Amino acid sequence: MLPAAMVLLACSAGQPATAPEGSAPTPTVATTPTQTLSAPPSRPSASPSPKPPTKPKPPHPISVQALINKKYDGRSLKLGRQLADYGAYKRYLITYRGDGLTISGVMNVPDGKGPFPVLVLNHGYIDPDTYFPGQGMPREHDYLARHGYVVLHTDYRGHASSDNDKNVDYELRLPYAVDTINAVKAVKSSKLKFLDKDRVGSLGRSMGGGVTLNALVAQPGLVDAAVIYASVSSLSADNWKQFSRRSEDRSRTNRRIARTYGLPDESPEFWRAASPRPYFDRVTESLLVHHGIQDDTCPIRWSEATVKALKAEGKDVTFIRYRGEGHTFERQWQRSIERTVSFFDKHLD
Repeated sequence: MLPAAMVLLACSAGQPATAPEGSAPTPTVATTPTQTLSAPPSRPSASPSPKPPTKPKPPHPISVQALINKKYDGRSLKLGRQLADYGAYKRYLITYRGDGLTISGVMNVPDGKGPFPVLVLNHGYIDPDTYFPGQGMPREHDYLARHGYVVLHTDYRGHASSDNDKNVDYELRLPYAVDTINAVKAVKSSKLKFLDKDRVGSLGRSMGGGVTLNALVAQPGLVDAAVIYASVSSLSADNWKQFSRRSEDRSRTNRRIARTYGLPDESPEFWRAASPRPYFDRVTESLLVHHGIQDDTCPIRWSEATVKALKAEGKDVTFIRYRGEGHTFERQWQRSIERTVSFFDKHLD
């Protein structure tokens, strides 16, 4: 009876009576079936809750990525007072809205029925304290209008009758790209029937060349083609070192820059992020680049580096060097503007 009692005791305790491997089988005693008490099933371990996706860190507000992320609202393009009638075209004051500001400018409108293709012009640096509406590039204004293009010259914020922005130099003039993008948006949302909203190009000179490059990377596809003359560098640090480092007029802004995001040698990553060159993979438009070999304001090596970087990204860029020409283009300006019109005729067709 002892082995049977041991078996019953083991069953009632919930322990299986398993013989060790290789031992003789234990005799089985017939008895009334007894319910085996099994241990309650173990509760599955709780899997860790999925972590919510990490929100990407917002870009520095003074950066090309901030321009890329920005929402643009250019609108309410209004034709103002007529300034002149040159026979082949009329010249008007204009305003448009965007980024909470009213921006002024001038517009040359060819005579005729239209609609006419539109070129938005981005001027070079002129002291805002002495700047007047539409100042800069008068030869381009006239020639392009006489060849059938509406020319919209944006004054930028802080110029002429535009609303002011006291931080624009501290922000490395990146907001000027906002103004030209909004100028194009205002053209495309306008009800002015003489504007061909499906054929819009951009032209920039000197600082305006940099404005144009920033606009191209911030809003690819916004215009159909672009031309830049004697452009500043596509790296912001180059421009600061050339134009701002030794400027007494900008010494206060330079001290503020040094206190906050740092000067180029101290914060190279910040300055690169505030430049269009690292974003050239985003460019979708054909680009024509003019530059004088003897330019001592914006050295030609800047455009050479810009073109090299664009070509490395497989972009459609044409680069024309002008021997004997400095920053302003004199003897060969006529040849350059004829090439410009041919380029726009082809790419805005």
